Amino acid sequence: MLRKKREHPKEKAKLHPRNRHRERYDFELLVASCPELAPFVRINEYNDQSVDFFDPDAVKMLNKALLVHFYDINSWDIPQGYLCPPIPGRADYIHHIADLLANCNGGEVPSGSKLVCLDVGVGANCIYPIIGRKEYGWAFIGADVDPVSVASAKGIVSQNPCLEGWVDIRLQPNASSFFRGIIRADERVDLTICNPPFHASMADAQAGSIRKLRNLGKKGGAKPTLNFGGQSNELWCDGGEERFVRSMISQSRQYASSCLWFSTLVSKESNLPSVYHALRKVEAVEVTTIPMGQGNKITRIVAWTFLSREQQQSWAAERW
Repeated sequence: MLRKKREHPKEKAKLHPRNRHRERYDFELLVASCPELAPFVRINEYNDQSVDFFDPDAVKMLNKALLVHFYDINSWDIPQGYLCPPIPGRADYIHHIADLLANCNGGEVPSGSKLVCLDVGVGANCIYPIIGRKEYGWAFIGADVDPVSVASAKGIVSQNPCLEGWVDIRLQPNASSFFRGIIRADERVDLTICNPPFHASMADAQAGSIRKLRNLGKKGGAKPTLNFGGQSNELWCDGGEERFVRSMISQSRQYASSCLWFSTLVSKESNLPSVYHALRKVEAVEVTTIPMGQGNKITRIVAWTFLSREQQQSWAAERW
């Protein structure tokens, strides 16, 4: 008996309209751009071309192909066991936050290297600077507490002409600081972005992986695999996402005049009341929450500024 082929929408409707990954992956084009992907492409049970998303090597090679094909990145790699993030979701963050900046700029998304974005926790993969540089031409500062991540990100930048000179990777010497030691005296940044550690412990992360396997119907006693990788500072921290974001908010107050908009992902909806309380405590002038969705996953960006609308417009007029 033939299995009926599953119907797929042409577009992933939850993704931002400017996201290059709204349509299903075209594996023929991706393999043409990155032949190394070919051994990982297979026909799945629905008679579609795909890769095994439970195979870390396949996920990594898919990312490499996407970066070659869509972002002109011809040299990209990450150390074994480091986070290999899903690119469509990362691109959504960049596009949504670009729309937020447009609100300060007469409705036009600012582009060009005069705009400086700080990526808090750039990781070994350097994904956000790659996307932001390609899509909008922004300059980036990428900060991380992990020397291995910093060395990897620096290598990616130095090996790709489209990034070199426009992405500055900096080591954060103090693991408890977000901005001090990174934003230099008299330096201003237009935007900060962050993908916080989601879990409170390694056990939490492993439990999440087990749930993912069950939800996706992986059977036969498969060993849970963190197929997107990740080190402790990438996936979990003491107190988890809530404490991490609250600490970032608290420290942002000291840089109220050094940054136009601060932002972070908040994956857990249950953390929002605590996050909003922290923002009231530091007296943020404006707070906005931007919903995002990919597949069955719902998340959001929380952004805040200490500048009035008039000050925001003056900032944009002066710098962009």
